[in-house]
Amino acid sequence: MKQIIWPSLMCNSQKELNEDFKKLKGVVKTLHLDIVDGKFAPSKVMQFPFRLSSDFVYNAHLMIKSPEVWIKKNIKRINLFIPHFEEVKDKEEYIQWMKNEKKKVAFAIKPETKVSELVQYLNKIDYILVLTVHPGFYGAKYLPKNLDKIKQIKKINSKIKVIVDGGMNPKIIGKVFKVGADYFVSGSYTTKSDNPKQSIKNLMGAIKNG
Repeated sequence: MKQIIWPSLMCNSQKELNEDFKKLKGVVKTLHLDIVDGKFAPSKVMQFPFRLSSDFVYNAHLMIKSPEVWIKKNIKRINLFIPHFEEVKDKEEYIQWMKNEKKKVAFAIKPETKVSELVQYLNKIDYILVLTVHPGFYGAKYLPKNLDKIKQIKKINSKIKVIVDGGMNPKIIGKVFKVGADYFVSGSYTTKSDNPKQSIKNLMGAIKNG
């Protein structure tokens, strides 16, 4: 079955990162790295010269200023880059760059960003990450109003894949799936669980049962 739950990693040392790799090995194939620079959001995450395990493929949600610089440095080791729409200086140039690199194109949007600001780009990209929390922390307050954006986005481009990030637990995830989300990022509930395999099963069950 296609992996639609992406456990997120928010680490501050290689030791912590290695522990998460060990815990998630054999559970999932794709991991979601949260990169936070302390400027875009008021926390610092993954701000060390980290080494990645070859057991996984990686997405990187870039909650940073000047994401293009980070992408250039890490172009070979990340599968899907998800920079913030608000921080990419030239969107058209960025989209073309990713296509030239044979990468799928994705943007993330903050809770305050309106879908109307994205309209001209939604038919040119593959993924959009909708944040349902304010960025930068595990366990931030869930903001359900942002789910309206999923329907708006799908109305403009039904083929785009919508990733939802923030507050994903069994009580919430079924509702999010029903309004059209395709992928779900979960940190507190999965990565920080003593049994991430069971936690992912619980999430998948909640999706199935609506």
